[in-house]
Amino acid sequence: MAHDPFDGLREFLAVAESSSFTAAAAGLGITPNAVSQTIKTLEARLGLQLFVRTTRRVALTEAGSAFLKRVRPAAAEITEAYELLGDFRDRPMGNLRLTVPRMAIPLVLTPLLPRFHQAYPDVSVEVSIDDAAVDITERGFDAGIRIGEAVEKDMIAVRLTPDISWTVVGSPAYFVKRGRPTTPEELTRHEAIRYRYPASGAIYRWEFERDGRDFSVDVPGGLTVNDFQMLVEMAEAGVGLAYLPDLSVRDAVSAGRLERVLEAFLPASPGLFLYFPAKAQTQPKLRAFLDLAAKIGRERN
Repeated sequence: MAHDPFDGLREFLAVAESSSFTAAAAGLGITPNAVSQTIKTLEARLGLQLFVRTTRRVALTEAGSAFLKRVRPAAAEITEAYELLGDFRDRPMGNLRLTVPRMAIPLVLTPLLPRFHQAYPDVSVEVSIDDAAVDITERGFDAGIRIGEAVEKDMIAVRLTPDISWTVVGSPAYFVKRGRPTTPEELTRHEAIRYRYPASGAIYRWEFERDGRDFSVDVPGGLTVNDFQMLVEMAEAGVGLAYLPDLSVRDAVSAGRLERVLEAFLPASPGLFLYFPAKAQTQPKLRAFLDLAAKIGRERN
């Protein structure tokens, strides 16, 4: 049976540092005889004498000194490795991998990531943009962001945003040119900036509600994009109307660059949630992300 190359190294280092079996034993919490027997076994396995023992002192042989020169830095590396694991346990560090839908970029990531990077420089963040459902365990992600109704039931889900109120917006110049629709059905005579899901390739049909009934409208338009920020920018430029989460256009509406229409017919969806396996919640990097997201959420509301 092969010998464990680490057997006896702890005792060897203790004796070499203290030049005493007694002192080494006291530091290790074992008996001097146990230390002596372990060193003898190590020497027998190596076929070399590592220490010269006299009644007054214990000294390294030439072979022992050469062995110590190589083993001491290796032992220091191992000690540092254990300390590093303690750092992972006690403070945020490492790589945080997230899968998020495009709508989470302006609603969550744009206000959060710069502050997170400043507060936790030892955590690198990798973001994968994907509107489709993702098995985060299988794909190696630490967490994901999705609308609440899309989160798998076996995951822990933490709310990041209030329920999402949808809105139809256009620029003042667009409304001067094309007029303001007063019912969803009138949208068929307007110009939309359409959104195509990157994963499925489907064009999003604008959703509305009236008297408790949900329905959708396929609004025509000459421009189709797959990015929410581009929807906002093109709507501000007067290209057409856009259907967007209210939070993503709040600033543009407040500044007068966009105006809302059809507010009486627009539904709400469950907000965005961060979801992750139960075992992941003890990771400092994920806890730090959650804490900062909650703080920013309170500031915005």
